[in-house]
Formats: sequence, structure tokens, C-alpha cells
Amino acid sequence: MRRVAVTGIGVVSPLGNDPETFFDNLVAGRSGVRRLEGRSFERLGIRVGAPATFDGASHFPAARVRMLDRVSQFALYAAARALESAEGALERADRRRAGVFVGTGVGGSETTEEGYRTLYAENSDRVKPFSVLMAMNNAPAAWIGLDHCLEGPNLTYSTACSSSAVAIGEAARRIAGGEIDVMVAGGCEAPLTFGTLMAWQALKTLAPEDADAGASCRPFSKDRGGLVLGEGAAMVVLEEWDRARQRGAPIVGEVAGYGLFTDAGHITRPSVEGQAEAMRRALLDAGADDADIGYINAHGTGTLANDGVETAAIKSVFAGRAHSIPVSSTKSMHGHLLGAAGALEFVATVLALSRRTLPPTINLRVPDPECDLDYLSGGARAAGDAPLAMTSSFAFGGTNAVLVVRRT
Repeated sequence: MRRVAVTGIGVVSPLGNDPETFFDNLVAGRSGVRRLEGRSFERLGIRVGAPATFDGASHFPAARVRMLDRVSQFALYAAARALESAEGALERADRRRAGVFVGTGVGGSETTEEGYRTLYAENSDRVKPFSVLMAMNNAPAAWIGLDHCLEGPNLTYSTACSSSAVAIGEAARRIAGGEIDVMVAGGCEAPLTFGTLMAWQALKTLAPEDADAGASCRPFSKDRGGLVLGEGAAMVVLEEWDRARQRGAPIVGEVAGYGLFTDAGHITRPSVEGQAEAMRRALLDAGADDADIGYINAHGTGTLANDGVETAAIKSVFAGRAHSIPVSSTKSMHGHLLGAAGALEFVATVLALSRRTLPPTINLRVPDPECDLDYLSGGARAAGDAPLAMTSSFAFGGTNAVLVVRRT
């Protein structure tokens, strides 16, 4: 099996639209969560989210913006920046051996909502002619492939909150197995629309707004009240290791392992066994043991159900070492990007290792006896010498995906 290098990173996030700004804000413990303003949100009982500051008109011609849902705008921008930072990954590449794997949960939700508003609220038949092409879940991946003439496999994964972790893991496997040389992989999501937020509010999983809106998401804290939805995209360029070395690429990390395991007991309720088995499979795939892991970027949604289960799963896998491994949930700062969460947190993990700095969990104000690990609640910390880190993504529907990253 061939090694898989990470040579390029691009992001759109509530904490900035380049990897440096994004990670600097994580390390500083800044929150991208805030109160959502505007008439479209006035009927919501919970008006807190983590929006990205992004204007598509600043990055695409007007005629093109009219064909791109916000989610595709995020994806195209992040993919282009990732390829730029990879410094020539596609030069002299066989485009038939280069592909795109993208994860998204809800796809073009703005286009879908706008169409329904036109039909039902305005009682009009004037639906945009490109509505289908804008709203379909595979539009972001398709546009990336078209823009960069990538003729290899182009797949969209939709496994709820683990979608983009699956996309990265599956892309890495295609390279490791020798089928493909270069992949653009990651995730994108733009769920901050009235209808999507109202649906999540009805599910009773959203955190109520704190007096300080930025403190609304509180993973692993006893007073946690739920998740906060965010938006954005994260894309990485993955390459076969020797190819990347030969062309002098800036290798920022390595995909060392990928574990996938499905809960088959309940569509929303996580299980300790399912999460733990995904972690074990990722370690096995990396040829590693628990002593090699020096940091865990947790799924850490801030919901009552997930955080306790995830803590127990970490203890199950790491046993006596569990309390000595630094763990953090960066969702406390950038919110839950649903299908894009795994990719953004993969980027955070790669950067944590490459910069030897571990981002904190903010807003952990009240210790929970059931969540008693080292969650970096006191702020960022220098990374230790362990060569590997783990990032976990667990999803409604039961698809648990875990990625292991190696420092380079």
C-alpha cells in the first residue's frame, strides 16, 4: 500500500477563509458563533449559528454566481486554494488518475429553500431554470472536476455528519491502493437557512443562545445544551507520497489510517461500541497502537448524548492512557458544519501536528463527572512528541468514521 501525503489545504470557515487565519483563531480560542441577524431568522426560537464571512460575487463572475448555490461557491473556492497551496499538484498529471471526493449532508439548501418560497409562499411558477443543477448534492464535486479537468472518479458522499471524513478516507484508500495519484477531497455545507434551522430546532438538538452568543456551544461541559450549526468548506489535496516528494511538494501531513464502522441500533443514538470500533480500525489501518496517539480532535458536538458516549469510547480504546491524551472539540469555536465537519476538523488536526500546537475546547465552564478527560479547557497547548493524532466523525444514520494523521 502506498503512503498518502497531504500537500494542499483550502478552507472557508466561521473563523476565516484561509488555513493560517482559521488555525490562528482556533489557537487563540476565538468563537465564530454569533446571533443570526436578518428577517429570514426572525421566526426562529433559537437564532444562533456560526456563519462564514464569504461573498461569492467577490470570487466569481456574476453570470457564474447565478449558477452556483452557496455550498458550491464554498467548495470551489476551497478547492482552488488547496490546489494553489499544493504548488503544482496537477502539472504534468494524468488527469484520468486525478479525482474528486466531496462530502455534504444537505447540499444546495439555499436553492431548495428559495424554490419552495417562490412556489408556496409567493404562489409563483417562476422557479430558476438551473435550480436542479444548483441544488443537487453532487454539484460541488462536479464543478471542481469541471474547473480542473479531473477525469478520475468523482464521487459525493452523504453520510450526515461523517460525510467529509468518509470522503477523505475513501480518497486516501484509492491513492494507497494505486488506482489514483492525486485527489481533491473534503466537504462543504451551507445549512444556515430558515427551513434547515427550523428543522433542527424541531429535533431539539440545537443549543439555546447564551447571554454571550459566542459561548453557546459547550462540548463536554455539564451545562452543555446542544450543537450550533455552522457553514463552510474544507478541501485537501492528497497525493501518492513518492510523487509528492519527487516534485518537491510542501507535504504538511500524512493520512496514516482510516476506520469505518456502522452503528446498526438506532438512527440518531450513538453507541460506545460503534465509536470505539471505528477508532480501533483506524489505529489498525495506521499500523499504530494507542501509545502513538498524542492528540484527539473529538467529534464533540455539545449534545448531552454524544459527549458522554464519546468520552466512554475513548476510555474503551485507550484504557489507562485515556486521561493523559489531550482531547479537544473545535466545534466549540466553529460550530457543527454537518457534512463538512469532518474535513474542517481533519484540517485542524493536520495543522495541530505540523505546527505542534493543540487547539483548545472553549466554554467548558462546568466539569461533568461523566466527561473527565483532558479537554484542553485551559487554552491551547504545545504538542508532545507522539507522531500521530486522531480525528473522529460520528453521524446520524450510524456511519462512524475516524482518520489518523501522521506528523511529517
